[in-house]
Amino acid sequence: MDTLEPPRGAARYLGERREPRTLLVNEIYASIQGEGPEQGFPCVLLRLTGCPLRCSYCDSAFAFFEGRRMAVEEAAEAAGRFGIPRVLVTGGEPLAQAATPLLCRVLQERGHRVSVETNGAHDLAALPPEVVKVVDVKTPGSGEGGSFRMENLRLLGPMDALKFVLTGREDFDFATEFLEGHGKGLPCPVFFSPAAGRLEPALLAEWMVERAVEARLMVQLHKVLWGEARGR
Repeated sequence: MDTLEPPRGAARYLGERREPRTLLVNEIYASIQGEGPEQGFPCVLLRLTGCPLRCSYCDSAFAFFEGRRMAVEEAAEAAGRFGIPRVLVTGGEPLAQAATPLLCRVLQERGHRVSVETNGAHDLAALPPEVVKVVDVKTPGSGEGGSFRMENLRLLGPMDALKFVLTGREDFDFATEFLEGHGKGLPCPVFFSPAAGRLEPALLAEWMVERAVEARLMVQLHKVLWGEARGR
């Protein structure tokens, strides 16, 4: 019997746009922040369910559909039980859910410093200005090139970060050309991160030195510490 293909893109999560005070939550646990300007700090990782993209190197496909529905206040309370000031809201893609900006505001009201990791395909304007935004620009090797919202560049501030995950030389050339064309005057740091198992960090470092790229090399610290273990 033929099986129907699941819906693609944002259609997978249209239901999430109708529940403004609830979220689908995949997992909440204490960890070390592995990427971005907050890298290395203890944090609570609050992973939301769902992502409209399907990147070739995705390491959190388990979060595409798995999760339980929680009220925003319930999720914030669960994050607060760890007693850690920093909370990272990630996914999946956190901005695929309508209640994520509200979650960030509630976490901030409870005294947390909040970061959001986002794939760059969603509007950042609804996020509170104090949220640290770690924003991807998807490269050709991701399989989702062209998904970045260029309008998001003007919404970045000094505490935010623009990130490129690179699978090889084509991605590196894409990223450097993107910065040459659109990176002038960016107020935030730029990170080049090698896709685990696809590009050796040392080789990427060589390319960055040769090209004198105005970006910082970043490896995923959580994978250095714990490999692919879940909940770490």
